[in-house]
Amino acid sequence: MEDSVDQKIKLIWDFRGPAAAKTAEHHQKHLAEFIFHEKLNNDITGFTHFSDMHSMAYMVVNKIEMKKVRDALKPHRGEVYEEN
Repeated sequence: MEDSVDQKIKLIWDFRGPAAAKTAEHHQKHLAEFIFHEKLNNDITGFTHFSDMHSMAYMVVNKIEMKKVRDALKPHRGEVYEEN
C-alpha cells in the first residue's frame, strides 16, 4: 500500500436515468478542465457506464488535495485509488 502522503483518492459522481451516459462523459470533460486550471498533481479522469440507466464520472487526486477539491466540486462519493 502507498504511503499515506502519496495516497490517491478517486472522487466519483454518479448519474442515473436515460441521459446518464452522455452526462457522465460530459462531466468528465469539465473535471479535466478543472485539473488543468487548478494545476492539480494528477490528470486522471474518466467515466464508466454500468447500465443504460447508471454511469459515473471520476477524477483522481492526491490525498492532500482531496478536501479542497471535494469542497469545490461536491462529489457523491470517494474511494482509495489503486493503480492497476
